[in-house]
Amino acid sequence: MATYYNLNELGEPEATTLLKWNVKSVSAQDWLVAKTVIDGVIVSTMFLAINHNPNRNGRPLLWETMVFGGPLDGEQLRYETRQQAHAGHEAMCARVRAASRE
Repeated sequence: MATYYNLNELGEPEATTLLKWNVKSVSAQDWLVAKTVIDGVIVSTMFLAINHNPNRNGRPLLWETMVFGGPLDGEQLRYETRQQAHAGHEAMCARVRAASRE
């Protein structure tokens, strides 16, 4: 299973070599999927470009939502697809809103 990925022109991940990944990773690619600020808490979802599936079986985990600040600070979720990342971002935002009301 590949370790390094770049986004193609359609925004889909493609496996690549370390050399091509390094060159591509420093170019002007926007890997931010979504960023929401809720009462000073940041919920950020990004393309990671490196497979974060520690088991190395199944599909690679290439997107991540992370919370910065508030009661859920440090919470994170990882996803196989951009669609899952969008849905996960919205779900995490709902969790942050609920936690801020408690």
